[in-house]
Amino acid sequence: MPPMFATPRMLLLGPTTGFLFGFLLQKGRVAKFEVIVGQFLLRDWTVLKVMLTAVVVGSVGVYAMAEAGVVLLHVKPALLAGVLLGGILFGVGMALLGYCPGTSVAACGEGRRDAMVGVLGMLLGAGVYVAAYPALQPIIHAWDDWGKVTLPEVTGTSPWLWIAAIAVAAVVVFVLIESRDKGESYA
Repeated sequence: MPPMFATPRMLLLGPTTGFLFGFLLQKGRVAKFEVIVGQFLLRDWTVLKVMLTAVVVGSVGVYAMAEAGVVLLHVKPALLAGVLLGGILFGVGMALLGYCPGTSVAACGEGRRDAMVGVLGMLLGAGVYVAAYPALQPIIHAWDDWGKVTLPEVTGTSPWLWIAAIAVAAVVVFVLIESRDKGESYA
């Protein structure tokens, strides 16, 4: 049975990995507004490459640490209306700000004032959500609740099989992007 409260070692992993993630976002230039807009316009694939790499590395790290007992996985229930509402809010926020939550915090670290305004807006929005949470419950629970499920549980397969599939898909995407970029540079 997992411990009731996280150990100090587990708690230290949060800020440490958050700092490293922000540092890598900045070094990968993903916190630049121009790069994010370039991704939306399908002209600059930096964001996709960095995020796919983060998904693969993060998946390996999280599942390896979970198996080692260093971290605990807390799967949230798949509430379809909540996911749809959250996706719409995320998309609207990203369209207005030009940053996602992670890149906006990294851009704040670079001193970008537009990102600072966006982070303040996110904090304000989070506060409004907390205050409105009781009233939003009927909306969030309006459609199916699939419970706390994962693809490995649903398919009866190992999470490592899914991680390997994601890694292979990422490599295929990287190869396609690179071959496309080389083709355009010769034109």
